[in-house]
Amino acid sequence: MKNVHGIVYAYHSSPALGDLTRNRTNASLPFAGRYRLIDFALSALSNAGVRDVGVIMQRDYQSLLDHVAGGKAWDISRRRGGLKLLPPFGTHHEGDYVGTAEALNAVIRYVRDIPQEHIILYPADVVCNVDLTDVIRQHIISGCGITAICSDYVPKAVHYRLTKKADGKAEKVLFRQTDGSQGVLATELYVVRKDTLLALLDRCEAENRFHFHRDCLAAYLEQGGDMDIYMYDGYIRRIDSVADYFETSMDMLKPGPRADLFPEDRPVRTKERSDVSTYYSEQAEVHNSLIADGCYIEGTVKNCIIFRGVRVAPGAVLENCILMQDTVVGAGASLKYIISDKDVSVSDYVTLAGGEKLPLVIPKGSKV
Repeated sequence: MKNVHGIVYAYHSSPALGDLTRNRTNASLPFAGRYRLIDFALSALSNAGVRDVGVIMQRDYQSLLDHVAGGKAWDISRRRGGLKLLPPFGTHHEGDYVGTAEALNAVIRYVRDIPQEHIILYPADVVCNVDLTDVIRQHIISGCGITAICSDYVPKAVHYRLTKKADGKAEKVLFRQTDGSQGVLATELYVVRKDTLLALLDRCEAENRFHFHRDCLAAYLEQGGDMDIYMYDGYIRRIDSVADYFETSMDMLKPGPRADLFPEDRPVRTKERSDVSTYYSEQAEVHNSLIADGCYIEGTVKNCIIFRGVRVAPGAVLENCILMQDTVVGAGASLKYIISDKDVSVSDYVTLAGGEKLPLVIPKGSKV
């Protein structure tokens, strides 16, 4: 897609994710044994042939830099164009960005220099595998300034929705929705004409406004702007809290959601790490779990997601847990509904338990 550019939002750290985003953004949160959340955005763009991508960052992006590097894993590494990592060039607001419009205006010089006619706006903490080639095709055929990717899924958290006109185009934005009684879910993925986006951002800058939905999209529709709607019927979740992360991760143990999110024709790529195969002792028991390479399993693992380099000692029992890279679980330990960040060490015969609705998070590098 030579006439399409991608912009990925990777600056957000959700307070509801607690210790999981203490030193990282949502975008670099590990997922499904070997991936990071940003992998889904970068892979979707790459699979659609979008080779010029800007990633908006603001703070706590060291792990993101380490993971993304030059974009080679997603085939978006180029001498000209390719992947561009965008720290804030300047903003009138101190502290975190108030909204997406402010984040875009902080890198407005980059946006103005984009040579392509169309721009895909993609939050890095949305887990889905949408066929952007089909979205772009519909966007260009429609002739609209904006195309919103929408879904019939109804999140539990507060979200945006769009109502439709008789011709299927968007009519208005609904804010702070908690059910599916009106409209369709706005996934916050958009394809926008560059000239339309610049006009919206210039207005926000002139009027000191910061929010993309409230200050850009709502005003655009009220003034008669055309916004097409593309309905996506695949698996989609937004990771904005510990409960979101745990529930979405556990969905990867189900064949349906896993197959929908990782189809063969639209692969999800990630940074490569060479590891030996996982070792399973004769005493090991593993049931319905995802276990990455490089692990050493001697205990019992049920309904768990295990990242690379994890060691589970003899007699340890893990149920409904997510153990990130290089976690060590001692002999005879018992863990239920636990999310352990990287480099955690759990001593012998320790018992820890959270709940399905409120799993216990062990911060990175902790010794328990």
